[in-house]
Amino acid sequence: MKVPFLDLKPTHQALQSELEAAFRRVLASGNYILGTEVQAFEAEFAAYCGTRHCVGVGNGLDALQLILRAWGIGAGDEVIVPSNTYIATWLAVSHAGATPVPVEPLAATCNLDVARLAVAITPRTRAIIAVHLYGQPADMDAINAVAREHGLKVIEDAAQAHGARYKGRRAGSLGDAAGFSFYPGKNLGTLGDGGAITTNDAQLAEQLRAWRNYGSRSKYHNEFKGFNSRLDELQAALLRVKLPHLDAWNAARQQLALAYLNGLTDRAQTHHGEQYGNAQPNSDGLAGNGLVLPEVPHWASPVWHVFVVRSRQRDALQQQLAQAGIGTLVHYPIPPHLQPAYADAGYRSGDFPIAEQLHREVLSLPMYPQLGLTAQQQVIAALMAGTAHCP
Repeated sequence: MKVPFLDLKPTHQALQSELEAAFRRVLASGNYILGTEVQAFEAEFAAYCGTRHCVGVGNGLDALQLILRAWGIGAGDEVIVPSNTYIATWLAVSHAGATPVPVEPLAATCNLDVARLAVAITPRTRAIIAVHLYGQPADMDAINAVAREHGLKVIEDAAQAHGARYKGRRAGSLGDAAGFSFYPGKNLGTLGDGGAITTNDAQLAEQLRAWRNYGSRSKYHNEFKGFNSRLDELQAALLRVKLPHLDAWNAARQQLALAYLNGLTDRAQTHHGEQYGNAQPNSDGLAGNGLVLPEVPHWASPVWHVFVVRSRQRDALQQQLAQAGIGTLVHYPIPPHLQPAYADAGYRSGDFPIAEQLHREVLSLPMYPQLGLTAQQQVIAALMAGTAHCP
């Protein structure tokens, strides 16, 4: 039996009648841009995240960029970003006209190393973007403390963290503002592109509603050079169907993560009473089968957008899994500082060694709510067999 890395069809088949009803509702309304569906979703998603405001936009990249622009961050400014992230985090800073300043992650969690933040701050620094990578929250209290000390704004890149919790609070409510993506493969994904910004700042939310709509608060009156980045009315209606199911889907992902952790090491244990396991590495950082397994701080409740293991023989292991019919992906093969898009920044191999090592070793296993125990056990068996041949 082949096991795909991701299969979205079961989710949509289970909700087909509701999704079709939402489509018919939008079709009958005659209102297709910034209508009642967008307004309703914004209210529902803000309530879900625990914030006062939500502004629907075209995609996750625009969400981050528009936050920066609404704060007036641009040319001559610097924004701290993780060295280990998807390039969209950096692109948002660049498109706003500012300079991304990379900071290395903690290898154990793959998220920003707070201890390295202060040395990256200069008189030009205006904000910090903290990415909740793979669906695991960054250490937001520590990041916010550094930001307050230096008078900086904090943005959550929550594109992979819909519903994740940090000390009981949901992602999207942990900084000054947060950007979400609703790309189809996300924990909460629509049937196309979409994004949103959450915040408790009423003035920022009001400005963002203009920024997304040509810089206009009233029709044909444009206050500044804004953008066309509006969450589509139909996509908002489909998201409203899916949102009530998000917690159940995330719980299924957490159970799958626990099964992976328990199945891939005989030393797995529950961590501080949480509902997922945490493998204990040996002295060289590797689990008993040669894999590095995800580590979860006691204050984090990840939603496992992807389940990422590490192997020094990643490419050979991925090939062996493919031969066994197991789909995998690499998130991500090339760190942003070594991408051709940032060649003009002058970075070289070795400048950010932790990020570079992670990008050489990470491998994402199949992870979606309908994966099923039989298929997952097949993945585990194939992975254990593969690591036996990749000592």
